[in-house]
Amino acid sequence: MMKNLLILCLVLTLPMEVIGQIKSVSFSPEKNQINSGLPLPSEERFLIDGLLPEGIRRVEVKIHKTTKKINTAETYTWKAAYLTTPSVFEIYVAYPLRSSENYTLNFYYYNTTDTTEMAAVKDAIHTNLETYLKANFEVTKKEVKALVSQKAMIIQLNEIVNQGLSNYTHQLDQDFAGFSDVVKQKIEQVHGVKLKNAKFNLLKKNNASEGTDKAYYANQLIDQLVALTKAESDQYLRSNLLMLVDIREIDNYPTDKKPHYLPINIGYAGTYFGGGFNDLEYGTSAFAGISLPLGNKNFTKFLGNASISTGVFFSNMTDGNQTEISGPLIGRPSYIGLGYSIFRILRFNAGAVLTSSSVNSNLENVTLYPFVGFSAEFNIWLGLKQ
Repeated sequence: MMKNLLILCLVLTLPMEVIGQIKSVSFSPEKNQINSGLPLPSEERFLIDGLLPEGIRRVEVKIHKTTKKINTAETYTWKAAYLTTPSVFEIYVAYPLRSSENYTLNFYYYNTTDTTEMAAVKDAIHTNLETYLKANFEVTKKEVKALVSQKAMIIQLNEIVNQGLSNYTHQLDQDFAGFSDVVKQKIEQVHGVKLKNAKFNLLKKNNASEGTDKAYYANQLIDQLVALTKAESDQYLRSNLLMLVDIREIDNYPTDKKPHYLPINIGYAGTYFGGGFNDLEYGTSAFAGISLPLGNKNFTKFLGNASISTGVFFSNMTDGNQTEISGPLIGRPSYIGLGYSIFRILRFNAGAVLTSSSVNSNLENVTLYPFVGFSAEFNIWLGLKQ
């Protein structure tokens, strides 16, 4: 009987566990429309595809809940393969969206920069680096000193490069690594130069030129630092970057609503009444119950597979004294416990059984006993609206 019951549960559950083909939704940049106006898939991974405007080599999409800021977004990227001219892109959305939530999607389109554009980017970054360095060093009669700390100067120099590249990205997804230790050492050298006792223009006897020589020497050191930062930034800029040419936003877009299901468990368990290994007292029975998942398995695997369950045993049991073990509520033992799904449909259960025994035709000895068991779990659609 129990064997046939478990087989039936397995048959009923299998259709629920079949992994279907990954859904695909289309995005039209011309219409700024996704999935033909229908809600996005929820609680499952899906693909976003679309036609590529001419020259586009990279597409990024950032997805975040409308109620959250964009810095919480998940970012997905498509890149054209080397020496190919594709006409469509396809992006795999690896993290499922939640049911009945609204999301904002931002699409970013990049094409390859040409020589003229790259030259303009380099010139702008070089100019900003030179202006910053010359504005933040002060040359006096005695020394050259920085107006900000050396650590702050490195951070700000890196920011100048990154801000200059805010609308660009590297074809190999390589970020600017920042200026090297050589630049840091050069900053320390310039900052530490003492001009008071320095000797310049030793062949000249005219002391009037001493101040000019000191200024020339100090500016020469600063120019060397400027040249070094330009050279290191050029190492990153030597290959053509991809330039952001268009942004499309879809705001407050809904996901589809998933129906409610009630997880039903039917299985077989053993209840421990007492005794040791050699004189173990236990009873067994089939059981059925319902469970309340502790999470959604599409978002949290462990809690999604775990649940609290309650139900009843189909039959009474007998202990080592041949006393019939029943239950105080409906004349059958009832249980509450924790369960964990393994192998998709098989569920391990453990918890406590509420029992009672009959003495002189009265229900007495209401007791909790531990139990363990296995069950098959399948979902019944409740048909409730969300």
